[in-house]
Amino acid sequence: MGSAKILLTDKKGSIINDFMVGNGKGYAKDNLTRQVPGQRRQLAPSDLEDLYSSNSMAANIIDIPAEDMTRSGWTIKMKDEKLKALYESRLRQLKAKDMFKQLNIFDRLYGDGFISLGLIQKSTFELSDAIKLDDLKKISYLNAFSSKKVNNRVIDEDVFSPRYGKSESFEINNRSRTGIEIAGQTQVSVHHSRLIHQQSTRFEDEIEGTSLLESLYDILTVMDTSLWSVGQIMYDFVFKVFKSKDIDGMNNADKAELGMLMDYKFRTEALAVIANDEELGKESTNVSGINQLLDFTWDYLAGAARMPKTVLKGQEAGTLTGAQYDVMNYYSRIASMQENSMRPQLEYLVRLLMWCEDECGGRIDPDSIEWSIEFNPLWSVDSKTDAEIRKLTAESDKIYIESGVLGPSDVQEARFGRFGVTETSKFNADSAADIDKLAESVYKKYKENRADG
Repeated sequence: MGSAKILLTDKKGSIINDFMVGNGKGYAKDNLTRQVPGQRRQLAPSDLEDLYSSNSMAANIIDIPAEDMTRSGWTIKMKDEKLKALYESRLRQLKAKDMFKQLNIFDRLYGDGFISLGLIQKSTFELSDAIKLDDLKKISYLNAFSSKKVNNRVIDEDVFSPRYGKSESFEINNRSRTGIEIAGQTQVSVHHSRLIHQQSTRFEDEIEGTSLLESLYDILTVMDTSLWSVGQIMYDFVFKVFKSKDIDGMNNADKAELGMLMDYKFRTEALAVIANDEELGKESTNVSGINQLLDFTWDYLAGAARMPKTVLKGQEAGTLTGAQYDVMNYYSRIASMQENSMRPQLEYLVRLLMWCEDECGGRIDPDSIEWSIEFNPLWSVDSKTDAEIRKLTAESDKIYIESGVLGPSDVQEARFGRFGVTETSKFNADSAADIDKLAESVYKKYKENRADG
């Protein structure tokens, strides 16, 4: 009763295979056991740059989220409006918005992004020294750079340290590739407090971050192959077929010459001169099912990049129902990236500005005043929709106050915060109709923003 039962006989006595038995599940000949996940692909900086510069989808995946994180900017909230205007103006002079965009582009492309802080201090200092807050005079510049400038770094590996997994210092090369070839390599040790460092993904036992393109390499290759294949199909999508009884008597050279002449004539002239018993027609390539294949690659790429197809393509989708929620989910992800990574970095930069003696009217202890950073809305609605949203919010608040759920001061704090009335409204819809309306407005505004660049 063992393996001999794998071979069965039909009514005619012929030996057949039982397809339900096959090679046996889990054995060496089982096709599924021979399939293993692809090995990790580690790309050199030059490979990443080649992929980024030659593949438009790779460039979109790197650039668009970094642009969306900084597109709308941010607002410093404090009671002193003049002081607020001074700090916001100084951030614009330092081109902080562009520097943070480059920081996130380098992080997504190379695995690490950096911003160097051009600090001026009253006393002599070394770049390897930690910043002395009471010694700061001015921040003269911000420069964004990638991990290509970093030769080495020291990471805190103590799991009981508050800075576990964070870099303590960096060995930075201040010369270009040409400068290294001419004058040799020169590196300087820089304390972590003099840099803003962004590293989204890093394995525990590794030093450098992981590029986003490494995990997307296979699907980007498939997308590139799809583009090439579609191009080949379009090139010979329609081709001509010439039928003649005289073809059989021609040798290969004559056939080749006739093919070239007819190809030239029938491409450039609309008139074909043929005999009665000859036939000239057109044939087209059968492309049935190609849409499903291309849709699969787009869906896989969108899922792997965590970006909706409408954002990847930079254009509107054919329908509004599904795409509008994709865009809202994408904005939610961008907002979480702002909160988790950009907010601490921005607050650190603003705190340094406040400590500087020659910045914005003099030194201020950032802990002595009430202030915060609020990211501007990633999307906005038209004035009519905004008025309707505010009306719905006010009606809800009125019900809460009248029913005793909240007091007027609670509503004031929840809606307008510590700094009074703002131009932006916060709204949480309670009904499906409101959510649909809000989602449609979001998607409409998203298309307008992308169209305006």
